[in-house]
Amino acid sequence: MLSNEIVLRPRFQMELEQPCSQLLVKFSEVKKSQSRFVVSCVDDHIFIKLPNKEQHFWSPQLHLEISEIHENKCSLHGFFGPNPTVWTLFMFLHVAVGILFMVNLTWLYSNYNLGNSIGLQIGISIVLVLTWILLYVAGSIGKKKGKPGMRELYDFMQKTIES
Repeated sequence: MLSNEIVLRPRFQMELEQPCSQLLVKFSEVKKSQSRFVVSCVDDHIFIKLPNKEQHFWSPQLHLEISEIHENKCSLHGFFGPNPTVWTLFMFLHVAVGILFMVNLTWLYSNYNLGNSIGLQIGISIVLVLTWILLYVAGSIGKKKGKPGMRELYDFMQKTIES
């Protein structure tokens, strides 16, 4: 079940009393019969996105993975996430800020032990911390903007499964 609080890449799992093949057929059919969502099926993976005209930088997508438990029962694992390009960019920026911060702390420590001025390194540390805070705030804003889209994708998935 999807909780009300949006976490980083929310996940859910459910067991369904139907064979995997039947579920995959439902999503393949709904892909052709509706134009509200973009549905892509690759093996046991299903990707559901909002239509291109409604997408924005923070638009979520739903990734579903279907695995067979036994003949008439399957497990559905799903998670919401931003566009993979956006996710990669944010992870790159977070890692880059972290590495620069560690390099700067090493430089600061070296200069401090040598008795040199450390004003520049302290200034850089402050800028890097402020940059990380800015990235965090931007990510939080993005999650709030993506919440209605997540609800739409989840409801569409539920309706497709129940059909």
